[in-house]
Amino acid sequence: MNSAPDAASKVPEVTLAFWLIKICATTLGETGGDALSMSMDLGYLVSTGIFAVVFAGAVAVQIRAARFHPVLYWVTIIATTTVGTTLADFATRNLFCPGAESSEHTCGIGYPGGSALLFVLLMASLYTWRRVTGSVAIATVATPRTEMFYWVTIMFSQTLGTALGDWTADSAGLGYLGAALIFVAALGLIAVLYFRTRTSHTGLFWAAFILTRPLGATLGDFLDKPLDEGGLALSRYAATAALVAVIAILVAAFPQRPARAAH
Repeated sequence: MNSAPDAASKVPEVTLAFWLIKICATTLGETGGDALSMSMDLGYLVSTGIFAVVFAGAVAVQIRAARFHPVLYWVTIIATTTVGTTLADFATRNLFCPGAESSEHTCGIGYPGGSALLFVLLMASLYTWRRVTGSVAIATVATPRTEMFYWVTIMFSQTLGTALGDWTADSAGLGYLGAALIFVAALGLIAVLYFRTRTSHTGLFWAAFILTRPLGATLGDFLDKPLDEGGLALSRYAATAALVAVIAILVAAFPQRPARAAH
């Protein structure tokens, strides 16, 4: 059965503004995560621990809230993108490497292994959520139980997206802009399926949600990676601050309301 079908959802209705803010938030997750793990040289493991605490705190406040709050929601989304960035980097570059906790070491399970592992975790989360509650539609996210499933699924999707973005840009040799164009094209295809076919809107929503993360990851890398690596070499701190400002403007400029129908 669906969870609390008559209760007001605590996540926003999916609109164009939602996707714009989501892409900015995922880009911020990349620059913010890299700022802590690389620029501050805390390493992937320590940075993941810090962001995990922030993520857990944000989710706890979000679940305790009585209704949908746009600012609180997007703060929690940003928390998932930052922990997703450093967790994916740790898994693909440091996992199973004793003593290799610095961002300078790259001996993890690699992009294919990391992506496969995270994909399995994401699918397991979605399967369990649907098995327990009967639906993974965001309009049903109105109780503590469904919210917990929602945020765990979001965290896995953000982490998977980071690994996919890095894999496409680095291993496939497409570069950051080339990889970004691949994900833009994939999102365009999803939009066509949404408006032109009877494909499940819930399934398409989650596909789009996952793919906006590697898009943001490649855009974030394009902003802050060195020129000789195909980036713009911008300061990670400056890029992060600018993205925070853009997100704040978008949240203020485009009023959001709770999701009312299944997506």
